[in-house]
Amino acid sequence: MVALAAVSAAVAGAARRTPVPAPLLLVAAGLIASYVPGVPEYTLDPHVVLPLLLPPLLHTSALDASYLDLRANIRPVALLSVGYVLFATLAVGWLAHLLVPGLPPAAALVLGAVVAPPDAVAATAIARRLGLPHRITTILQGESLVNDATAITAYKVALAAAAGVGWSWTEGIGEFVLASVGGVGVGLALMVPLHWLRTHLKEPLLQNTLSLLIPFVAYAAAEEVGASGVLAVVVVALYLGHRSWQVDFATRLQEEAVWKMVAFILESAVFALIGLQLPVVLRGLGAYAGESAALYAVGVFAAVVVVRFVWVYPATYVPRLLSQRIREREPDPGWTGPLIVSWAGMRGVVSLAIAFSIPATVAGGGPFPGRNLILFLTFTTVIGTLVVQGLTLPPLIRVLKLPGRDAQAETLAEAQAQSEASRAAEERLEALLTDERNALPGPLADRLRTVLERRRNAVWERLGAVNELTGETVDDTYRRLAGDVIEAEREVFVRLRDERRIDDEMMRTLLRRLDLEEAAAYREGSG
Repeated sequence: MVALAAVSAAVAGAARRTPVPAPLLLVAAGLIASYVPGVPEYTLDPHVVLPLLLPPLLHTSALDASYLDLRANIRPVALLSVGYVLFATLAVGWLAHLLVPGLPPAAALVLGAVVAPPDAVAATAIARRLGLPHRITTILQGESLVNDATAITAYKVALAAAAGVGWSWTEGIGEFVLASVGGVGVGLALMVPLHWLRTHLKEPLLQNTLSLLIPFVAYAAAEEVGASGVLAVVVVALYLGHRSWQVDFATRLQEEAVWKMVAFILESAVFALIGLQLPVVLRGLGAYAGESAALYAVGVFAAVVVVRFVWVYPATYVPRLLSQRIREREPDPGWTGPLIVSWAGMRGVVSLAIAFSIPATVAGGGPFPGRNLILFLTFTTVIGTLVVQGLTLPPLIRVLKLPGRDAQAETLAEAQAQSEASRAAEERLEALLTDERNALPGPLADRLRTVLERRRNAVWERLGAVNELTGETVDDTYRRLAGDVIEAEREVFVRLRDERRIDDEMMRTLLRRLDLEEAAAYREGSG
C-alpha cells in the first residue's frame, strides 16, 4: 500500500509537467506495472473502495462545490445524475443483451447499472484543468456528486432480479425511494449538529480530526438504515462548505491543506488501481476470451458513448422548448455545450468496484450468469472512456473554441468586492478606535489602517500591464520580490539559530510568521 501511494503520487506529480491529464498517465502506469515482475496483485475490494475511498473523495469534491451554483443548475444536474443514469442502465443493458449471446436481460441490466455513472474524479479534474465555462463545470461536478448514488441503487435492484431473490418492480421502486430520500434525510439530520460541533471545538487539531471523520460517519450512518451513503456525504459536505466561513481561520487553513493532500493521494491511487486490475480481469475471462470478447468490449464502449449523446441533447433542448422561463433565465447552450457534456463521460473506479461486488453465485447456488464477462466489459469501458475521451477532450475544446473563464472580469469583480469590504472594515476600525477601551498607540493604529489599504489596493494592482523588460505580470513580480525579501529574513533567523543567539523553538516561531506572510503574499499576487 505504501508503494502504491508513493508511486501513484510520483506519477501524478510528473503528469503536471505534461499536457496529458494525470488520470490517464496513472491508468497507463498501472497497466504497465501490472505485468512487472514483483509487483503485488492489487484486487479492488468493494468493501474497501465504497466505504473507505469513495466518501472522502466525494466529501472533498462537495466541499469545493458551490451550493448556490448547484441550486441554480438543479434541473440539468438532476437530469444527468438521476435521469441519465437510469436511462443508461436500461439502454446499455438492452444493447448488451442483444450483443452478447446467452446474456440474460437481468444480468445485462447489472452491466448497464455498473457502467452508467461517469467518474466523480475524472470529470471534475479534467474540467478544471481545461478551464471549461463555469456553468459546464458546475453541471459536470454536480452530476458526479450524485450519480453514484443512483447507479448503486439501480445496481442493487438489477442484482436482485438477476440473482433470483424474489424481486419485483414494486420492491425496486421502494428501494430506490428509500435510498434517495433516506440518504438526503440522513444528511439533513447530521449536517447541523456536525457543523455546530465544528464551530464549538476551539482546538484546530480536534476540528480537523472531526473533519476527517465526517464523511465516514455520514456514509456509515446512511448505509446502516438502508439509505444512500453517497447522498448523505454530499448533503453534509455541501452544507459544511457553504458554512465554512463560520469556522475559525486556523481550522480553515489546516483543513484546506489536509484535504488537498488526502484528495491528491486517494485520486492518484484510485486511477493507478484501475490499471492494476488488468491481470485479475483477464484471468477470470475464461470461455469469453478471444475475438468475441474484444467485439463485445468495443460494442459496449460504443453503446455507453452513444447513449450519453442520445440523452444529453434532448435533455438540453426539450426543457427550453417547453418553458419560456428557462429560455429567459438560462443562456443558450448552442450545440457545443451539450457536445462537451456528452463527451466528458469518463467512467472510473466506482464502476469497477461495483462490478467486483457481483456475487459469484445466484440464489439457487448456480454461477452468476456472465459475471466474468461483465467484469471484463466494465474494465474495458472504463479504460476506453478514460483513454479515448480523456485524450481527445482537450483538443476538442480547443477546436470548438469554447469561451473559458474571463480572468479580467473575475479580477475586476474581486477588486470591487474587496473595495466594498475594505470600506466597511475601515468604518468599523474608526468606530472601534474612538472607544477608550480600544486605545492603541498611533503607530499600531496606523498599521491596521495600512493593512486594510494594502488589501484593498492589492487586487486593483493585479489589473496592471506586463513588464516590458522582464515579460512578467504584476502578479509574478510581486510574488518574486515578496519571496526574495522573506528569504533574506529566513536566512538571518537560521544563522542566528546556528550562532546560538536564539534557540530552535524561537526560530520555528519566527519562521512560521514568515511562512504566513509568504502565503499571504502569494494569495494577494495570485488571487
